[in-house]
Amino acid sequence: MPLSAPASDTKGPQDDSPRVPKQAMLRGWQRRCPNCGKGAMMQGYLKVRETCPSCGTRLDQHRADDGPAYLTILIVGHVLAPVMLFLYAHWEPDPLLTALLLSLGCVAMSLWLLPRLKGALVGLQWAKRMHGFARSD
Repeated sequence: MPLSAPASDTKGPQDDSPRVPKQAMLRGWQRRCPNCGKGAMMQGYLKVRETCPSCGTRLDQHRADDGPAYLTILIVGHVLAPVMLFLYAHWEPDPLLTALLLSLGCVAMSLWLLPRLKGALVGLQWAKRMHGFARSD
């Protein structure tokens, strides 16, 4: 007779289905549920829904914290720094105009990237079964 854990020791039904990190991150980048890819992950600009409206997957266990902001700063800095160096190496632009254009570019890129990177990070956490995503309650 096989040994099994008593019902009181289990923490809910286990979801043993394979989760593909690349697919989950791509769905998160699109701000969709990492499980089904249909329901919207975000309730607002950055607030993650408690559950997917389409498949019911719990999404509130994520621990994105400062990761998306850090990645946004990293990407924006690595894109705009060479642009700034190129501008000053090849032309002598007006400093005020340059500051205005680079500031607008920085803000626009940051606002566009931040929710997408947060979705991708939540998708990665879901795929790797991190922070409570292992259980399907």
